[in-house]
Amino acid sequence: MNSMTIIAVTLLVLVIAGVAEYAVHVRNLKKIPIRIHVNGTRGKSSVTRLIAAGLNAGGINSFAKTTGTLPRIILPDGHEIPVYRPSKPNIIEQLRVVSFAARNNARALVIECMALQPYLQSLCELKLVRSTHGVITNVREDHLEIMGPEEKDVALAILGTTPVGTSLFTCERDYLPLFSQVCSDRKTGLTVVSEDEIGAISESELSDFGYVEHPDNIALALKVCVALGVPRDKALRGMQDAGPDPGAMDDVRVDFFGKTIHFVNGFAANDPESTGQIWEMALEKHRDIGDRIMVINCRADRPDRSRQFGEHLPLWHEPDRYILVGSGSYFLLKYAIRAGANPSLFINAEGMPTEAIFEEIVNHCGERSMVMGVGNTAGPGLEIIRYFRNRSNVRRKEAV
Repeated sequence: MNSMTIIAVTLLVLVIAGVAEYAVHVRNLKKIPIRIHVNGTRGKSSVTRLIAAGLNAGGINSFAKTTGTLPRIILPDGHEIPVYRPSKPNIIEQLRVVSFAARNNARALVIECMALQPYLQSLCELKLVRSTHGVITNVREDHLEIMGPEEKDVALAILGTTPVGTSLFTCERDYLPLFSQVCSDRKTGLTVVSEDEIGAISESELSDFGYVEHPDNIALALKVCVALGVPRDKALRGMQDAGPDPGAMDDVRVDFFGKTIHFVNGFAANDPESTGQIWEMALEKHRDIGDRIMVINCRADRPDRSRQFGEHLPLWHEPDRYILVGSGSYFLLKYAIRAGANPSLFINAEGMPTEAIFEEIVNHCGERSMVMGVGNTAGPGLEIIRYFRNRSNVRRKEAV
């Protein structure tokens, strides 16, 4: 047998094996009657967890898989299993998640979209998930180097996960004509969460969450759960009892040698629009605070994000200090100063270990200070979150 014949036979075997594997995957999908695919710029992981918790509270045996700060499979009883990755993230891992849920008699699987490339987002929905219910949280100006160059292009990319012939739920309102067009093309019904439904999430309901959760996320998750037959009150209680994503926003207080520091975790809101909103809300919440410090976690592999943040910094209320951590902080600093930011306010802590960053922060805090982390969770962001949480004495439950 010559080499060309061997190659041809090998390719044929691989094709047959791939077809057989996909056939098994399709059978697994059919074993799970409710499949919810969650996409969007902000809040995907939180909404995935909230929906699964609400469905389980309503007696629907539901598994969830998140791809956020730390990839996890969340079991119906709330326990979490880390997703093993032998190398870089790959959308093929969704097949393993579907197989796991099917083997464990899942009635529902709530799965976060893990693709960024527009064609992969569409592939994930049309071939890997085939959702019975699609969810898109929102559209923001993020990952422009992949989905851009404009925010409208991001919307089109995310809409690639619109299911065929079923239902799509969203809180997004800026691009409703696009959403309607895509849903019409795929013969899918569009359900938009209204401002009134978001406003109906009361302060007392928000305070019953053990962390800061956005009313938009809660209202969207409730809309999906109610559509699946779970009463609102029952679904909401399940959500309030569930654990947050490791990168979920919260507000903790640390008393450190006579200094009171309120740390607001905003690392996961890594687009300028969301970050600006959270920063202003945090300032309003802590308007009696003396010193205000913004810790910006930069990533050298996200230069476009650093550019966006740099250009927006002068548009927000100015903190007393910017502390730059992570990698590639040069990009952010360059654009921030070019946009009019005061260069004397920046402290470069790039490459420092977490304990040294903490000391740097404390050195610039007075008796009562607010520190907010923004930019990215990956790398030192998550370590800073853990550092403050482990030293906190009061977990704040009220929303920022």
